[in-house]
Amino acid sequence: MEPADVTTLPEGAAEKLETAGVTEFYPPQAAAVEAGVADGKSVVAAVPTASGKTLIAELAMLSAIRRGGTALYVVPLRALAAEKKAEFERWNDLDVQVGVSTGNFDSDEEWLGSRDVIVATSEKVDSLIRNGAPWLDDLTCVVSDEVHLVDDPGRGPTLEVTLAKLRKINPGLQVVALSATVGNAGEVAEWLDAELVESDWRPIDLRTGVHYGNAVNFADGDQREVPVGSGEKPTAALVGDALDETDEADNRGSSLVFVNSRRNAETAASRLSEVTARRLTTGERNDLRELAAEIRDVSDTDTSDDLADCVANGAAFHHAGLASDHRSLVEEAFRDRLVKCICATPTLAAGVNTPARRVIVRDWRRYDGEFGGMQPLDTLEVHQMMGRAGRPGLDPYGEAVLLAKDRDTMDELFERYLWADPEPVESKLAAEPALRTHVLSTVASGFAGSRAGLVEFLDRTLYASQTDDDDRLGAVTDTVVDYLLANDFLEESDGTLTATGIGHTVSRLYLDPMSAAEMIDGLRRLDDDEEPAALGLYHLVSRTPDMYELYLKSGDRETFSEICYEREAELLGSTPSEFEDVAFEDWLSALKTAKLLEDWASELDEDRITERYGVGPGDIRGKVDTAEWLLGAAEELATELDLGVSLSVREAKRRVADGVREELLELTGIRGVGRVRARKLYEAGLETRAELREADKSAVLAALDGRRRTAESILENAGRRDPSMEGVSEESGGGEPTTFETAGDDGAPDTEVFGDEPEASEDGSQATFGDFG
Repeated sequence: MEPADVTTLPEGAAEKLETAGVTEFYPPQAAAVEAGVADGKSVVAAVPTASGKTLIAELAMLSAIRRGGTALYVVPLRALAAEKKAEFERWNDLDVQVGVSTGNFDSDEEWLGSRDVIVATSEKVDSLIRNGAPWLDDLTCVVSDEVHLVDDPGRGPTLEVTLAKLRKINPGLQVVALSATVGNAGEVAEWLDAELVESDWRPIDLRTGVHYGNAVNFADGDQREVPVGSGEKPTAALVGDALDETDEADNRGSSLVFVNSRRNAETAASRLSEVTARRLTTGERNDLRELAAEIRDVSDTDTSDDLADCVANGAAFHHAGLASDHRSLVEEAFRDRLVKCICATPTLAAGVNTPARRVIVRDWRRYDGEFGGMQPLDTLEVHQMMGRAGRPGLDPYGEAVLLAKDRDTMDELFERYLWADPEPVESKLAAEPALRTHVLSTVASGFAGSRAGLVEFLDRTLYASQTDDDDRLGAVTDTVVDYLLANDFLEESDGTLTATGIGHTVSRLYLDPMSAAEMIDGLRRLDDDEEPAALGLYHLVSRTPDMYELYLKSGDRETFSEICYEREAELLGSTPSEFEDVAFEDWLSALKTAKLLEDWASELDEDRITERYGVGPGDIRGKVDTAEWLLGAAEELATELDLGVSLSVREAKRRVADGVREELLELTGIRGVGRVRARKLYEAGLETRAELREADKSAVLAALDGRRRTAESILENAGRRDPSMEGVSEESGGGEPTTFETAGDDGAPDTEVFGDEPEASEDGSQATFGDFG
């Protein structure tokens, strides 16, 4: 089947596909067309990675647009949203407008109504429904990428309820669900009233096997010699072996190594950089040195330096502790085959486009806190990793290899992963924490107005289609409704449920109702005219379910117990007894998180923070973004309840968002001025926007280390009529930066970290909380 055979596509689409090399559809794509994906029919496509799932989605979306509709593409991660937006923009010359939305959970993003294709995370779509985005009524097609994540306890319920709501808003909605690893794809298709397209076809072969001894033993019975030298690790031998083999175009094979922790990813990358370094060309070495310099500029931390050192030698590590720019640079260089090997935690398998010729699953066990020890990974998760192997056009084949130290382990790995089907996808909706937020939003958004109505709505979910136990869902729903009534988020009269004013606000702000209840209770504990301390506010939001707290490590209990008792008067709530082990540990974990936020808002160097708390730059950004969101929500709650602390909460929010002390807030309100530049300007005597408008230009230039374009941009943003630096020279004697006490430590920030934009950055981008994985 050829693109021209699909008559429902917009004019010029088939020709564009053919020009791009799609002269004939892959078998799974042809099967999807035959199932009606281009005619508005719902389809579940369970086909391998690299078998053309995205094009199946594009055929559905383009056809929907031609019929006058709007298409929504739902992804699990923000990084994947940006990637897909860039991919879909190839249709711009057919007048298809693409928009992306991933942050600001209290907005209806009305501007998206002018776009033909909208890419968003499931959490963002859920928030758009809660905020009544008017363009949702115009949706005719929704694509759910990586639909197997409905099985995930964290984000799965949101995806499940969001799809149910979209289908209720638009009864004729076409749903296209994509996944490479759904063990019960037929059940998912039945839930979505969709046709099932299931295939094992791949454009290039994927060979799976286990390395044991000096060879890879493949599932098809074949064997490949990969000897392990004296003192050499099997992983190093496999990475080197892939690089030593070139294809007809002289491309060397890249490797993606999956390990079970951040520390292991960093250690493995450092070791494997010795393997990759020996196989680099002179040109690659030069390009990698430039890339390493870019990586160092992202963040002044040991993590950034360690990553740059690895990258300079052709290897890299990838995990959630990295800054988003770190991850983007590594992913792009790996796709370009400049970086030869990435050592990653399993999150990289969640859909981001990073194919390799050889995938090595080094660690197939990881620590499980509930179990209290190491547990094998799910088959579905390992299959996701293995599916990263092989890219059409770059690799003659793909290989996925697990490692075994003995024959018994090899046999176990064949049974557990290579010969096994992935586990069935199962709904996680019936858990009470998941239902809290979704029951409130379902009532507040008008999807249900009674307990019976709630159960009727939830009957549209995967959970309802998978269980015959209607009583369990009803019982859990009743428990959640009672909680929401007790906290004044819902009202019930004569069997009718309605959301209160504060309930509507909590739903619109995308808060877990338990988070809202915790914050309201904490703010109400203040005496009249008592202003909350910043640490107290940071601790308050850190102990909500919406903040992932830092773990207490060895020695932390004593350290933070001491801080707790020294500063107990600043905390908003009653400190649990030390004998209440779980409650007290949670209290201290929240305090540790709050102290990180306080250090950041006191201008402590990013490098000092990463060292003090054992986190990466990406962790700091995640905590800061989440705190900014939660404090913004607390401000709105305080205003609505007339608690009289809104200004204090707003200041704490601004300080943590900008990473500065109070005196720099006016400066950081100027576009292009982050925590480092603000401190330099302040120490030069330039403390306000008005002073920048009148200041001697040479003083401004000197404070900004002679960066003319930066100085001009900042002066323009401050409102100066003539910001030009032409002919201006720096004042002499800029001097050393002033040192001052910062959260108990000496040392002013001396590096540019996030918050200061790069020179001439005009994209207006703004970080928002979380990455949902």
